[in-house]
Amino acid sequence: MNEPVVLRGQPPKGAPSVPVAIVGAGACGLTAALMLHDAGIECVLLERDLAPMGSTALSSGFIPAPGTRVQRARGVADSPAQFAADIQAKTHGTAPAHLVAAYSEAIAPALDALEERHGLQWQLLDDFLYPGHSLWRMHAVPEKTGVGLMARLQNAAARCDIPLLTEALVRVLWVDQQENITGLGYLRPDGTLEHLACDALILACNGYGGNRVLVRELLPEMDGAIFAGHVGNDGSAIAWGRALGCHLADLGGYQGHGSWAVPQGALITWALLMEGGIQVNLEGRRFHDETLGYSEAAVQVLAQPGATVWNVFDEELLDFARSFPDFCAAEQAGAVKSCSDEHALAALIGCDDRVLQATLDSLDPGFVGPFGRVFTRKLQAPYCAIRVTGALFHTQGGLDIDGQCRVLRTDGTAFANLLAAGGAARGVSGNSVWGYLSGNGLLSAVAGGFIAARTAASMIGKQ
Repeated sequence: MNEPVVLRGQPPKGAPSVPVAIVGAGACGLTAALMLHDAGIECVLLERDLAPMGSTALSSGFIPAPGTRVQRARGVADSPAQFAADIQAKTHGTAPAHLVAAYSEAIAPALDALEERHGLQWQLLDDFLYPGHSLWRMHAVPEKTGVGLMARLQNAAARCDIPLLTEALVRVLWVDQQENITGLGYLRPDGTLEHLACDALILACNGYGGNRVLVRELLPEMDGAIFAGHVGNDGSAIAWGRALGCHLADLGGYQGHGSWAVPQGALITWALLMEGGIQVNLEGRRFHDETLGYSEAAVQVLAQPGATVWNVFDEELLDFARSFPDFCAAEQAGAVKSCSDEHALAALIGCDDRVLQATLDSLDPGFVGPFGRVFTRKLQAPYCAIRVTGALFHTQGGLDIDGQCRVLRTDGTAFANLLAAGGAARGVSGNSVWGYLSGNGLLSAVAGGFIAARTAASMIGKQ
């Protein structure tokens, strides 16, 4: 049984039972499990891989949150209302208001709880503003990587003795005549299908970016683009949702990225461009405002000749970028090319010297050039350059949910004991690539996991 299916009835007699089952042990699932532990509710995490990594490990690991203890200690006066306004500004008001409000309110308590009760250490990134954020609110663990975030969440779960089944690929959801989830079935590496009964189910698995059929159907502009996400993004939640009669929402929303190094296959921090770097195509010309956002930049980059462009910056920005471990790894892999002057840079790109010179000359501070970007500093030789393309990272649409992360049917009513969050559910990025505000993916994962746990605990407590 390789495809996700829904079966009517109960799991086979004798199957073990747990109050809450969680499908997926990424940031969303681990957060939910830790919060359930704090509430005294037993749960089991089911993870398809040998070790939990998922999309979180492939990300920068940065989480936006207003009003955390760390943010307040740095004197940043932020609020859920301001954060919500920034989210809606990025989506031009198309993000679901109930989820924007719920996540904006929940994310700071979630991070503070993970810090106070489970030892996660947060740092506020206050050396630059990510696109669309009006204040410093991006949080990271000391490693400043998604791998570091996952390691700390896993260690916290291990200290709490939370059961984690790895190499457990969930393929079956069991549902009774009243549309209550009664359990699930999961494949083991030897092909055995094992079963687990549950009182409530949280779908914390990811989206559908790794499913080429669904990408072709729902995101045709990214058909054929590099998928830089996790292979577990197979669209299981959508398959189950369609079989159960769930409402699906914002399936055209996704996070792209316009700075995926080739051939190294590494993410290059967009902070380089926000702080003064530029992107030029193979003709040596700029083609968009780089400060609008890295997600929509993916489409802009893919539309250029050869679907590749060059990030151009200088040694001052190189020193800045080296504060990011992911960038250092890409540099060690040979992604960064050094050019002594404009002629060497043009030779590297393969463009006309005069065209590139005109592009560089247009970066005078205060000058409003093409596409509306105002520069504050001029790039200085020697130059650095990285060849990049656009990539699809993860999708932002999925099962429609209410503010308590309960999955909704097509008629708007909620399932009694089926919850979803993170990549399995619709996010707060609207229905297009340009609605993605930096950090929206981990916002939905961590805040969603926090809320889903609270809802599940309430469900179990009423039984």
